[in-house]
Amino acid sequence: MPEHRTALVTGSAGFIGYFLCKRLLDDGFTVVGIDSMSDYYDSRLKHRRQANLLQNGGFRAVNEPIETPGLFADLMKESQPDIVVHLAAQAGVRYSIENPRTYVESNLLGTFELLEAARAHPPQHMLLASTSSAYGANTEMPYRETMKTDHQMSFYAATKKANEAMAHSYAHLFDLPVTMFRFFTVYGPWGRPDMALFKFVRAMLQGQPIDVYNHGRMMRDFTYVEDLVEAIRRLIDVPPVRAEEGAEIAAHDSLSPVAPWRIVNIGNSAPVQLMDMIEAVEDALGISADKNFMEMQAGDVPATWADTQLLQSLTGYVPQTDIRDGVRRFVEWYRDYYQV
Repeated sequence: MPEHRTALVTGSAGFIGYFLCKRLLDDGFTVVGIDSMSDYYDSRLKHRRQANLLQNGGFRAVNEPIETPGLFADLMKESQPDIVVHLAAQAGVRYSIENPRTYVESNLLGTFELLEAARAHPPQHMLLASTSSAYGANTEMPYRETMKTDHQMSFYAATKKANEAMAHSYAHLFDLPVTMFRFFTVYGPWGRPDMALFKFVRAMLQGQPIDVYNHGRMMRDFTYVEDLVEAIRRLIDVPPVRAEEGAEIAAHDSLSPVAPWRIVNIGNSAPVQLMDMIEAVEDALGISADKNFMEMQAGDVPATWADTQLLQSLTGYVPQTDIRDGVRRFVEWYRDYYQV
């Protein structure tokens, strides 16, 4: 492994980006972080995360929308990153119903700008975030990377599936090593206020009821943020290599037969019932939740469950943080951050 490397991280002031940048800086990387600091949720959280990162002299912040023409071309020419981790995106299943254009601009145009820049200034490895929502209408579980995924249930998921296809074409045409991650319900300190755990804790501390969709009949493969970052960090050092013509690819491996490109699930491989997660929140807060049971929301799915065999075979690692431990750490952070 080289003694010193430069990483370009998009979405660096975001929830996952913040923890990844911290980890890379701790490992001696120089990090160029790009974030639009959008107001999709309270931007004060993003500014606080970024301020923490800027305390390290190895971090540089660039606050621009990723779809800005020429932004990536200039940055990659200047910084010549060894590694690119693309986390920036317009997130959220429900918001993609209300404001789909922002998903076209950020997720499609922004990713296009990055791929074009990488074509001109190829890094050693590009790692791009996708989502478990790409599995869409699949009902067979656990979700395997080799499954067919043609029936996305939300426009957000559709843009992420498009990112996978876009990146594959660039990997094939320009021999760019690309790993796509499919994340499974990430949670933890510094999380996004639009996510269920954040909403539950905030409402319960304010004495308000919590909205429980599909009458609580939901199951999620909750993944603690620092576990996710550990998996990404290990995958950085495992770039896919184009398969030799006629070579047999392992049945569980999503490696493309025509490109140095693969998809990797990052999840706990241990789905948790929503009501059990709510119970963990109640225990951590010492408060019994007033539950407002509701129908399933449009575009949502009742369950997610990651098969992590490929992640384990590539890195030797599988996330393992128990939901009760992870929820407790989030509650401790929330109480400290908001002084409640």
